[in-house]
Amino acid sequence: MEQHAEVLIGGTWPQRVPGWRDLIAIALVMAIVVLLGSGARQMVAPLVAARGATISLSPAVLPNYALRTTLRMLAALIASLIFTFVYATPAAKSRRAETLLIPLLDVLQSVPVLGYLSFTVVFFVSLFPGSWLGPELAAIFAIFTSQAWNMTFSFYQSLITTPTDLVEASRSFRFSGWQRFWRLEVPFAMPGLIWNMMMSMSGGWFFVVASEAISVGAFQMALPGVGSYVALAIQQRSLAAVGWAIMAMTLTILVYDQLLFRPLVAWADKFRFEQTAAQVVPRSWVLDLFRQATLTKYVTASVASGVQSVARARLALPHRPAWLEQLIPSRPIVDTAWYGAIAGLIAYATAKLVQFARPELSWSDVTIATGNGLLTLARVVILIILATLVWVPIGVAVGLRPRIASKVQPVAQFLAAFPANLLFPIAVYVVVRFQLAPKIWLSPLMILGTQWYILFNVIAGASAFPSDFREAAASFRIRGWRWWREVMLPGIFPYYVTGAITASGGAWNASIVAELVYWGSTSINGGGLGAYIAQMTLAGDYPRIALGIAVMSGFVISMNRLIWRPLYAFAERRTRLD
Repeated sequence: MEQHAEVLIGGTWPQRVPGWRDLIAIALVMAIVVLLGSGARQMVAPLVAARGATISLSPAVLPNYALRTTLRMLAALIASLIFTFVYATPAAKSRRAETLLIPLLDVLQSVPVLGYLSFTVVFFVSLFPGSWLGPELAAIFAIFTSQAWNMTFSFYQSLITTPTDLVEASRSFRFSGWQRFWRLEVPFAMPGLIWNMMMSMSGGWFFVVASEAISVGAFQMALPGVGSYVALAIQQRSLAAVGWAIMAMTLTILVYDQLLFRPLVAWADKFRFEQTAAQVVPRSWVLDLFRQATLTKYVTASVASGVQSVARARLALPHRPAWLEQLIPSRPIVDTAWYGAIAGLIAYATAKLVQFARPELSWSDVTIATGNGLLTLARVVILIILATLVWVPIGVAVGLRPRIASKVQPVAQFLAAFPANLLFPIAVYVVVRFQLAPKIWLSPLMILGTQWYILFNVIAGASAFPSDFREAAASFRIRGWRWWREVMLPGIFPYYVTGAITASGGAWNASIVAELVYWGSTSINGGGLGAYIAQMTLAGDYPRIALGIAVMSGFVISMNRLIWRPLYAFAERRTRLD
């Protein structure tokens, strides 16, 4: 009060001098920079010099392995974020672009990680011969394919459900498209996008074994990392090494949760769409530290000012001249030409696929792949239903309580990141010991790649649910099942659809590692399309790899077209926060 009084009577505000917060902040930043620089230097080392190095199961190497794995996932996460902005924006804003980009996104999501590795690893290695950078880029790209799709769907869902009154307000202020994107649409999407970024990071852990222990036909290469460590531990049946890997994963997830995601969640809380202040807000000691540190304010002030200037710049496309308007065909003609081009592109891709596979495949191969696909489809549907019944109530309970969410967040990230490979010893032992049916008892492994997408998106939806809506429901004494039916389920429905559609794709991808499991020399085949693709990948049978991927893409696209797209349209019409 004395300081405020001094300012009011014409005095000056006393400037804070650097203190212990500044020392901790500087030390933290320098430590992160040194670690990132050390890991990046190893990733571009000459391949000849490093070829003699082999993967070790010594616990002493795990800190460096964890650093290398985390760097790959962070690089893939940044690439996924850029892809999200570039891809989802035209899909949400252009009807013609949506007809091409969203089905294409369904296809990209349906292709398993092993499918991307099968056809891209040689390309990336050939780009940088004699350097680790080529294999590193192959691994980063594989992790990117496990991260990007759910982030893109989340951002797309936020763009098409942006409240109409906010859009009208931006038009009243004469925002350009650039300004509306950075000052309205991105902030509105930020809470859900950050939770999906956390899910993407965890999804990268789930497929890190396939990404780092690359094995496609005769080509085999292991990159130093937790994934290759786990692969070697499974090959040598070392339970002690599996335990060390779990410990390294746990510590790594806790570190980047505290340093990255929890500050982002606390920072993004200010973008919640509501008219009353939230009673409890998420907190982060790292964010509080940097906000209270004097030196970091001076360093980041100019950067923040530059970013705000760019976001507020009135950038807009130039107006088309009148003579050009007269040359543009009518909308029906443009639509016909556009859809015709899409149909031609699909026909060309189909012809190329048939030409590639015809010499090696027969109709019996198609029948076998389709039958395996139906088995995997049944597993996916059952797991989606079970995950919905279990995690929607839990996600709502957590999302409505920020204090609980801050405690559940790292636990959920660890469980979502837990690779199914680490459960192979238990699965193999139980199936063999009790002579169980692999087609049934290997299915629970797929739920590790399914349930967390639903949980994270429901938590994001409940966290973003406006407090004034909840207060209005309490004022009208809306309780019990009516509260779920009329208040909460409509509020989180767009987020649930995003989680469910990515959960479906995650389950199909998880089938690659869950339907065919190994523990040393022992293998158990549960059947299904995932086991089919995994077998063909190990054999280097590219025509049948392509066939399996095509069948999987067909099943995923059919589910998206028949189930998830209509639900997206329903969410856009009926559950907008207007």
